[in-house]
Amino acid sequence: MLLNRLFSLVRYAGMAVWSIFWISTALLLGTLLRDSSLPLRFARRFWAPGMLWFSGAELLVTGRPDTGWDRPAIYVMNHQSSLDIPAAFAILPVDLRFIAKHTLRKVPFLGWYMSWTGMVFVDRSNSTQAVGTLNAAAERVRGGISLLAYPEGTRSRDGRILPFKKGPFVLALQAGVPIVPVAIQGSLKVMPSGLRPLRPGVVRVAFGTPLATADLPMADRDELVRRARDSVVTMHAALSSASVDPEPGTAPERTTG
Repeated sequence: MLLNRLFSLVRYAGMAVWSIFWISTALLLGTLLRDSSLPLRFARRFWAPGMLWFSGAELLVTGRPDTGWDRPAIYVMNHQSSLDIPAAFAILPVDLRFIAKHTLRKVPFLGWYMSWTGMVFVDRSNSTQAVGTLNAAAERVRGGISLLAYPEGTRSRDGRILPFKKGPFVLALQAGVPIVPVAIQGSLKVMPSGLRPLRPGVVRVAFGTPLATADLPMADRDELVRRARDSVVTMHAALSSASVDPEPGTAPERTTG
């Protein structure tokens, strides 16, 4: 047990150094080259795979579409662990921005990176400001960017899917872009909260059918929330079922961290 704790601390230290190095490198090169998307590409190609490697996570991805990445969308994903963020960067081949708590803006290195790359910060304690932020974000999405949101608003302590908040769905309706449900399972076990010992293992991710919003009125917001959450819950249950083996020819895509 002691050896496992020490080994985990070394892994956590490696993740911290890795993050500081790549954030600093990406921001420096992005500034010098005046390329605002370069730090996001670096996150996908270098930072995220490294974080998965340090954690010992192996990604198994099912249902990821082959096309459509060039079109803007709002991806909604359940939230279990800090490992969900590098997992999202690793599986989504787009210059992805996140909808995040406004307090993260003040975190050294992470907050600098998020601000520089145009992440969307929402202050849920200030409803007027939150509405204004989402309106501005809708304009950016209409302009071509994609966003990922954790609509539970916080990490689940036991892996169960919490109720979804409505903000990301209002944004999708305003922008007229599809909602893409994404479920993740296993990240909480691999990387628990509170710097508890890492437990290398499999993290499974599944993509649901995109939910169109282009012709929906704002009055359908609650129904859109329900459909998206039902999709995530169903996929999460399937991912959690160890008794379900993939059919021949449908083996999930493997990504080793």
